Amino acid sequence: MHRLLAPIAILLAAVSSNAQSPRVTPAGDPSVKSDTIYKLAVNPADYADQPYVYLLDDGIVTFEADGSGTRTYRQVIQILTPEAAERWGEQSFGYSTGREKLTLNWARVVKPDGTVISEKPVHEQESLAPVAMEAPVYSDEMIHRISLGGVAPGTIVDYSYSVKTIKPVIPGDFFTSWSVNTGRLTRRSRLIVDMPASIKPRIEERHLTFARKETESNGRRIYTWARAEIPKPDLEPLAPDSSYGESLAIASPIKWGDIAKWYAGLAKDRYSLTPAIDSALSRQLVGSKTLDDSLRAVHRWVAQDFRYVSLSLGIAGFQPHFPSEVFANNYGDCKDKATFFIALARRMGITAYPVLLSSTGGVDRALPSGNQFDHMIAAVDRGGQRTYVDLTAEIVPYGSLPPAEQGEFGLVVHPDGSSEEITFPSAPAQGNKAEIHLVGSLTPDGMFAGKWTRQASGAQQYALRGSMVKSTKPDSAERARTTLAIANAIFDGSAGDSLQLFDGRDLAAEPKISVLIRHGKAAADAGGTEILTIPIRSYSYPSFISSLEARGPRKSPIDAEKVWGPRTEIEDLRLTLPAGWKAKLPASDTATSVFGSYASEYTQNGRELHIARRLTGTEGVFPATKMDELMTWLKKMSADDAKYVILEH
Repeated sequence: MHRLLAPIAILLAAVSSNAQSPRVTPAGDPSVKSDTIYKLAVNPADYADQPYVYLLDDGIVTFEADGSGTRTYRQVIQILTPEAAERWGEQSFGYSTGREKLTLNWARVVKPDGTVISEKPVHEQESLAPVAMEAPVYSDEMIHRISLGGVAPGTIVDYSYSVKTIKPVIPGDFFTSWSVNTGRLTRRSRLIVDMPASIKPRIEERHLTFARKETESNGRRIYTWARAEIPKPDLEPLAPDSSYGESLAIASPIKWGDIAKWYAGLAKDRYSLTPAIDSALSRQLVGSKTLDDSLRAVHRWVAQDFRYVSLSLGIAGFQPHFPSEVFANNYGDCKDKATFFIALARRMGITAYPVLLSSTGGVDRALPSGNQFDHMIAAVDRGGQRTYVDLTAEIVPYGSLPPAEQGEFGLVVHPDGSSEEITFPSAPAQGNKAEIHLVGSLTPDGMFAGKWTRQASGAQQYALRGSMVKSTKPDSAERARTTLAIANAIFDGSAGDSLQLFDGRDLAAEPKISVLIRHGKAAADAGGTEILTIPIRSYSYPSFISSLEARGPRKSPIDAEKVWGPRTEIEDLRLTLPAGWKAKLPASDTATSVFGSYASEYTQNGRELHIARRLTGTEGVFPATKMDELMTWLKKMSADDAKYVILEH
């Protein structure tokens, strides 16, 4: 999201550092000698594992006290492969026409000796940002596209652009982030940040191996981060995203409370309802017996019956529309729908507030800035408890949150402009459950007849709900195809009937589907015994274990969420065997670690054969010293990979 707002760095050999930030224009950058940068070109044979390398990754950012400023970025890329030529031959730059001005300083293609192949783009075009039909967003965001000629392996692409912020969204608010690591070899990297000396910015540096330089002149303070020869990172599997890579972020000295006060001012008069809305609300509440029923009915109404369409033009990108507009248009974006819901809840005598957050998470709460928010939901306070409601998540039941929002930072805004900094609740691993149950009987000739059921809860339900969202009910042919596909996935050649589905948009419906299976060949004759194919999955990952062992000693921490995460899967088989049949079963087992727990069960009680496997993961980041525990857990779990059971007559 902030890649254009925060590029990556520069330094020494070909770059000078002055007491003031350089002024880059289409005539060039006075602090960087282009011919010296081009001489940094590498021998392609030495970098066969990389499609391109950065000779220079540079950013010069200026901020003013009111939040306005200019950001100028330059990248010089050596092309090594045809794929890289395709990647860098087309470029696009985004900006807001209402608040910003874009200048393409230059875009050229040269040889390593500086010979110019193409002095300027072959084609340039300005257009509105693309609009997705399933979630339309109409905004003043523009895209400036360029096509470069002559880009091929052995050439160098050199471009620079500037974006000037004329009118900041929140007065005094600015934010930019920067990654020193580009994912490729980067020979020179620099970030310069220039602002009034009177401003004391918040600066967060992560894993930097070098110190920044600060200078002050003529009432301005210049911060410079510069480094040379940054190698391509060697990323270890399962490492948390925050554990590697040199990066930094800079924000203005404003506080979260300042942002809340700004938003409260925008929204203060946006909660009034009209008589037409009151009448529609009354119709929605028909049949509701309790206040809980009423809240759920209003939530479903706003979440599902009002389309998501964002009209983010000018201040409308931040200020919600009046409920009367949302009601009349039958659509709105996240802030419109949340505001509409809050107004309805307040009309019913319920306390509700807007909550600002990031739709993808990752807000750094140590760096207050409105630039970190791109989403809004509602908070409902009732009976001493708080419930968070995302009105754009149409298949998420009332009282739950989409997985991407759980455990993340949010800013609750009160009508008087005061605020609360909160962390959204997270569902426990046991609550995020996916289950498959297979119950039936086996005939003496090895044929299965029974019922297959799949059900889910918590975060695990949304894939199932999403697959069950239909504008129309499936016809008989579609139901027959679905039934046959499920039956054959369990036992090849089997038939199915009595398919039971649910409506994914019915938030009160249990996420559950089932089908009856007949004539499934489950066991094969082996001369006096039968070999039963176990129709449930195993959690055996030998190739993954081998790849981890091949890397040698662990260096990075381990993110448990990337191992399995806070979710539970259960696969369960209960099979009635013919009279007198006896199963030769593997031993039941358990495996427990800080990364999760696994259990398998193989039992026979009378004629009933029971086979079950259950895996529950965890959250958290653990030190590299836990690698041995992880490997032991994975190996023990993988050892339980029985695919067949011998049945004796």
